Amino acid sequence: MDPARSLADAEPAPYWLADPGRPEPAGALAGEEHCDLLVVGGGYSGLWTALLAKERDPARDVVLVEADRIGGAASGRNGGFCAASLTHGAFNGLARWPQEFDLLQDLGRRNLDAIEETLVRYGIDCDFERTGEIDVATAPHQWEELQEAAELAARHGMDLELLDRDRVRAEVDSPTFHGGLYDRDGVAMVHPAKLAWGLQRAAARLGVRIYEHTPATDLVRNGPALAVRTPYGRIRAHHVALASGVFPSLLRRVRPYTVPVYDYALVTEPLDAGQLASIGWRGRQGLGDSANQFHYFRLTADQRILWGGYDAIYPRGGRMGAAYEHRPETYLKLARHFFTCFPQLEGLRFSHVWGGAIDTCTRFSAFFGSAHGGRAAYAAGYTGLGVGATRFGAEVMLDLLAGRSTERTGLAMVRRKPLPFPPEPLASAGIGLTRWSLARADASEGRRNLWLRALDRAGLGFDS
Repeated sequence: MDPARSLADAEPAPYWLADPGRPEPAGALAGEEHCDLLVVGGGYSGLWTALLAKERDPARDVVLVEADRIGGAASGRNGGFCAASLTHGAFNGLARWPQEFDLLQDLGRRNLDAIEETLVRYGIDCDFERTGEIDVATAPHQWEELQEAAELAARHGMDLELLDRDRVRAEVDSPTFHGGLYDRDGVAMVHPAKLAWGLQRAAARLGVRIYEHTPATDLVRNGPALAVRTPYGRIRAHHVALASGVFPSLLRRVRPYTVPVYDYALVTEPLDAGQLASIGWRGRQGLGDSANQFHYFRLTADQRILWGGYDAIYPRGGRMGAAYEHRPETYLKLARHFFTCFPQLEGLRFSHVWGGAIDTCTRFSAFFGSAHGGRAAYAAGYTGLGVGATRFGAEVMLDLLAGRSTERTGLAMVRRKPLPFPPEPLASAGIGLTRWSLARADASEGRRNLWLRALDRAGLGFDS
């Protein structure tokens, strides 16, 4: 079948956000508000911050504002991989913070455990399945790299299992798989939008006042407090947590540290029993291939396959807008790759296609900071691995706002910033050259050209 035909009836909208359990919209803020803590942003980062702030101090008066709808941006558009890693993978963390790597791993595992405990405690149904993830090799050189990664993991006490071709195909059957590296406990699958909506309901039950359709347009000092302007009003707060992700920060000095990169995904119609049997996948693990331009894929609760990644796009000049949320040429490319991976599913059709922007920074993992004499704090730059790590980022922001010295705030990862991106047009030129170089490396058995080797020496994160 022509892959284009598989897309003919696909709805150009995020599958997750089409769920009938989406809450009714909350009203916009109008007039004057006062609070102890204002949280700007209604994605995972902001929702965890609001919820944890109330758990730390139930008497704390917390307001959250969201420019659009809760979970409507990256938090409702991602693949639903909730990982223990705080550093965009263990090996990125080991390369950047070798002295505190073991602590970062421990904090990440504790963070994932705490997410699971929170879901149980508040009765949040988000299809949470701690089924793990398999990194699969789709080329011989990737299998060699996975073997090296397994040896490195073993030296650091990481519980990762190397699977040869036969064993990985016994888990999920694709003729493209040469082997895999299985993290059985460090990743959970979730319904991303249900997670956001569940956190929203839990925060509201604790007394957080939530306003949607309320963009924050300005942040200024207002006597001993801070003031944030919105289209219909103003909020005065003792402290402000900035959790706006990919959108331009209210702190101008933070903006050069992130750029928007658009990622795209497809979801199939539900598989029948025969189709499921043809691919196995009884363990319902998440999967990702090991190329630089990689795919990620997983099963949904209703037996669809989500297939995303590969074609990350930086809009020239770093512009953002709804026009970039759909890219038919990328959907077609992803569909072709899907049927190369699973030829036994020929004839399957896609029901939903969409894209969304990721806040990317040069070290591929979040960075943190404070401003206005410690009255404002921020976390950004999760680079696609924020489903789990945003809870840790919320803890960091609350520690910074409290002026507390903690295990988290003492981390070099927290105390130091990544390198900022250069101004345009240098950013566009550099990112374009990097994408081209990564594609060349995939096509040449992983060999990195002079440009990629220079980025490696500079400590930049363009390695996946």
